[in-house]
Amino acid sequence: MATDDQLLVVIDPLARRTDGEAVRIAKDVLSAGAASTKVCLPEGPEEFARALARRGSRRPVVVGDDRALLRTVALLHRRRELEACALSLVPVGAALGLAHSLGVPTGAVAAARAALDGVERRLDLLVDDSDGVVLGTLRIPVLPGTPPPDGSGRGAGPGTAHGTGPGRAGGPSDGHGPPPGHHSWLRAWPQSLARTLSTRPVRPARMSRPLRPSRIRVSAGGGAGPARLRVEVDGVTLVDLDQPVEAVSIAPGADGGADVEIRPVSMGTETASLRATGHRVTVSGADFRYRADSLVAGPVRTRTWTVRESAWGLTLPV
Repeated sequence: MATDDQLLVVIDPLARRTDGEAVRIAKDVLSAGAASTKVCLPEGPEEFARALARRGSRRPVVVGDDRALLRTVALLHRRRELEACALSLVPVGAALGLAHSLGVPTGAVAAARAALDGVERRLDLLVDDSDGVVLGTLRIPVLPGTPPPDGSGRGAGPGTAHGTGPGRAGGPSDGHGPPPGHHSWLRAWPQSLARTLSTRPVRPARMSRPLRPSRIRVSAGGGAGPARLRVEVDGVTLVDLDQPVEAVSIAPGADGGADVEIRPVSMGTETASLRATGHRVTVSGADFRYRADSLVAGPVRTRTWTVRESAWGLTLPV
């Protein structure tokens, strides 16, 4: 056991409400295995941030879901303390897809033991031009304002789990549905008249399977139907505004690079996907929203992501 460890166990309030038994088990395993354990029970984002800021030499172990992990990474990134801080996660909650994709064990006991006995793995990080962070996958839907398929994604504000900067605030730009006022006048009319006036149904976005990124550029043109994007990877244009695009997927790849996949549309039918690997990606054009780590951000006119190689550490099983 890692008996020389001094741990700061930060238990997210949502985890306590979701599965108190799993939280109790994780706390018992961590307390029994470490030389010293300080347990924090923050009630909100401000207390969460304050606990991390006052951790001293203690190694942080977060008990919570994907949003708790994202919040922790974003806070440490803004404080420029991420590189020197190895994180551990005990996944508790409903939103755990990111944690499991990163290799965090399922189950409170296995994850707590990994936090004690595991090894630090250095992972790449996507950082955008507003100092927001992306840990896993980034997807750009077909249409600006398209909600995520599961309806759970939200834009993340400066104090939330995911990133910082413009286009991440909650409210009108939180990624739920179309921008304010979009077809809002239709709600005041009878449904039959609204159907008459709505001449073209909107086809929902079809998302490609995410990859892994480094730094990339994408430009989006407006209008109904498939999005028109200019996608540049390391200054090279992969697709321009004259080619409709169905979806863009970016994910960290091997050797600090970003794997980019673009699914263009030609004459109403799909064409072969375009693939590239690079270190810089930019998306710009008419207002568009994007999904990052299952959260929706935007609308924005332009966004550039850069992959920072081995920017953060996560403790995983040996």
